[in-house]
Amino acid sequence: MGIRARWRRFLQKPGTADMRRAQRIALAAGAREDALREMTDGAFATAVTTLRLRTPFSDAELTEFCALGREAARRTLDQRAFDVQLQGTVGLLTGHVVEMATGEGKTLAGALAAAGYALQGRRVHVVSVNDYLARRDAEWMRELYAMFGVVVGWVDQWTEDRRAAYACDVTYVSVSEVGFDVLRDRMRTDAADIVLPEPDVVIVDEADSVLIDEARVPLVLAGSAAASAHDLVVTETVRRLRPGVHYETDEDGRNVHLTEAGLKRVERRLGDVDLYTAEHAHRLTAVHVALHAHALLHRDVDYLVRDGKVELIDDAKGRVAHLQRWPDGLQAAVEAKEGLATSPTGEVLDSMVVQALIGRYSDVCGMSGTAVAVGEQLHEFYQLEVGAVPTNVACVRTDEPDRLYDDVAAKEAAVVAYVAKIHAAGRPVLLGTLDVAESERLAVALKEADVDAAVLNARNDAEEATIIARAGELGRVTISTQMAGRGTDIRLAEGVAELGGLCVVGSGRYHTKRLDDQLRGRAGRQGDPGSSVFFTSLEDELVVRNAPGGPASTAQVDHAQRAAEGAHLESQRTTWRYSRIVDDQRAVVLAHRDLVLRGDRAVQHLAERAPQRCAEVRESVGEDALAGAARAIALFHLDRGWADHLAFLADVREGIHLRALARESPLDEYQKIAVQAFDSFFPDVYDRAAETFGEAEITAGGVELDDLGLRRPTSTWTYLVTDNPFGSETDRLFGGLRRRKPDLG
Repeated sequence: MGIRARWRRFLQKPGTADMRRAQRIALAAGAREDALREMTDGAFATAVTTLRLRTPFSDAELTEFCALGREAARRTLDQRAFDVQLQGTVGLLTGHVVEMATGEGKTLAGALAAAGYALQGRRVHVVSVNDYLARRDAEWMRELYAMFGVVVGWVDQWTEDRRAAYACDVTYVSVSEVGFDVLRDRMRTDAADIVLPEPDVVIVDEADSVLIDEARVPLVLAGSAAASAHDLVVTETVRRLRPGVHYETDEDGRNVHLTEAGLKRVERRLGDVDLYTAEHAHRLTAVHVALHAHALLHRDVDYLVRDGKVELIDDAKGRVAHLQRWPDGLQAAVEAKEGLATSPTGEVLDSMVVQALIGRYSDVCGMSGTAVAVGEQLHEFYQLEVGAVPTNVACVRTDEPDRLYDDVAAKEAAVVAYVAKIHAAGRPVLLGTLDVAESERLAVALKEADVDAAVLNARNDAEEATIIARAGELGRVTISTQMAGRGTDIRLAEGVAELGGLCVVGSGRYHTKRLDDQLRGRAGRQGDPGSSVFFTSLEDELVVRNAPGGPASTAQVDHAQRAAEGAHLESQRTTWRYSRIVDDQRAVVLAHRDLVLRGDRAVQHLAERAPQRCAEVRESVGEDALAGAARAIALFHLDRGWADHLAFLADVREGIHLRALARESPLDEYQKIAVQAFDSFFPDVYDRAAETFGEAEITAGGVELDDLGLRRPTSTWTYLVTDNPFGSETDRLFGGLRRRKPDLG
């Protein structure tokens, strides 16, 4: 790269990629529109054939493909793709993340791009934020794909034949499902059971949500161990503690700790024990976990209780986070708090962050209505450039200034009065709320004001499409958590535009401006009239956590939101930094595991350590049986060793911040320890494998590891992983000793 090019790149702000090429191609495609309308289906198929396996498309081929795509959409969907949709398609086919406003037709643009990649002989995954969108879009676009001779499938949590779905030219799948399938494939003991082909192209729908918001939470595969033995005495003890007297929470509401009075009360209730001793460290852990569950995790905000189970709520989407759990005993503590049976505990078998998942693909592109706002992060973490596509029709929505109140009660009263006023004029209202509890509280208040509202939150997320489809009707009031901000389209009923269109009301700012903009974007679709306004208060959690005690103004709310965005970005950076060394080590283990799974690497290693035993087995049962037994034994110990390695590193990370007391870099020390621990990984694995090989009874039918007590997990699940909010037992002992030690200064 020359000096001039480097200087241009230095000056270019991420999120401002040049989209003029896409504009030229979309404009040129229009010249073919009339001719293609007259084409027979047979002639259309012939035209498609001329593009097959051309990779990458030249500008002339992109032009022809866009023209064919527009005609295919007209014939199969009765939709004429706008020039801006074709620009989005070209942006995706040239490796960009494209920003297209809500209602501008991202689904069609993404489908055309996926078909374009498939024509080039590429296998495509269209990754979305949830199962509903994956299935909906695959079914919606099926006939469009058929016009190009492209086979489409989808994967959701109910899909049984996943291998067939992934074998399609284009597969729609949520980020969590494809991530967990990757993790499960890494545990296969028979190569024929692997469901995923080699990754090739990924188109990420709602790219900012998947690549930035989801990146905070590693994808984790856990295996069953035993039922949780949660200490119910601890639960009852903590339940009786009083805030401000026995425990205090930090100003930002993220941490909680016992006061001296609380510590004495707990120790007395537990039998006059000293919790800050090595003997009772496990009990101290249970107390901190129970206190965290009691004071910091709130029903209908952080989780629901439904059908006798605790279900986590995804704070970025407002939906139930299916198949996810809290780690470190916290799940059991919340279940005990709610008087429910505690679920099984488990150990981490493997984990993966979103960056590593997306990094598996050869080509990455994506689309979102709010991608430019995270252009710097997309470039930093994924080396992706963002290009903005203009709207087909100028947005005429009116965005009013925030309305600020001193407290939540005054704010909610004002929200109810405002919604009732707009409703009386016949305009539909979409009221966006911050959590389930608030959505239901405002629904009751509106009912008392003679305003009936449809409520959409994590309790009834299965009804999302039906509820949102009616949100643009005359006089309709819809209350929703963040769920309404992704993948749905609100069309105005007849007569609504004349009244001013949809009115969007926010009951508070979200933790990032992007979520605010997504909510606002539900109104003003494709030139429709509409308006938006946010009601905020100085008691809102966003302000209390991130900018307490500031001047009473909307500037304080803006500052709180920027602080929250900064904290999120730093959290993602921290997650990525700590995960990189593990990802590198995992890659080495997986490469070796593949050699074992598909070849004779296991026999080679065991023959080196136990040549006589190897010869005996070969003579008695034959080469094939020997290879199968060696493979099974080596795979077990590789997987067992990796799980142990992850557990060790998790313990290291819990206490690594204590290194800062010695003026050492916690990250550097963590990486140093991780490297040292990994040096002996393979020798230890094969030493244990050789020991098992010597003890096992190997027959022509294979080897039964269960007879030796070497059992694989009987079930697996996924859960959320965050930094341990209460630290390790060592941290708490250290803190207790510091607090109780007399001041000698």
